[in-house]
Amino acid sequence: MKNNTWIKKSLLLGLVFFLAIFLVKPVGVSTQFSMLSGLVHSKIDSQIIQEDSQREGIYTSTNAYYAKSKGKLIKSMQEPLNYSFVFVLAIPLGAYLAHYRRRQEMDSLNSQLKPAATTGQLFRSGFIGGFIILYGSRMAGGCTSGHMMSGIMQGSVSGLIFAAAVFATAIPTAFLMKRIYRGGTE
Repeated sequence: MKNNTWIKKSLLLGLVFFLAIFLVKPVGVSTQFSMLSGLVHSKIDSQIIQEDSQREGIYTSTNAYYAKSKGKLIKSMQEPLNYSFVFVLAIPLGAYLAHYRRRQEMDSLNSQLKPAATTGQLFRSGFIGGFIILYGSRMAGGCTSGHMMSGIMQGSVSGLIFAAAVFATAIPTAFLMKRIYRGGTE
């Protein structure tokens, strides 16, 4: 019998995204990285964000990037513990738990495979890849979660196009990285 746990996992992921959209809002995380950097920036330079003198509870910024969001980014910087930011904080936790569980499975199989890469190589390539994705996400005005996952669920044509581009790039890159880290063996 063929192992079909991926089907169960993909259905669970779809359910989580559906519930997020239905109960709260579409999932998207790249703006929260901008919010975090803005939060740090505002701690270093306390003058970067100021309360509007004519409207109480409304904040403005001398920084054009913060100001262009019409106050949404600045509001998030003033109240950082929101749904999206907690979601972002859960990403590394989920990644660690998945890694830990996968390592337990591999140990139980007593695999004879050559290790794909050292921890340092994995960290370095993950960091570089994450930086490139995050930079591209901000240039595109969204992230893979927002454009692809939530976008497709909302029937967005741009989400479908983005998904096709992601997979057309990611699949060959994954094979290339596997070849590099395994020393050219298949």
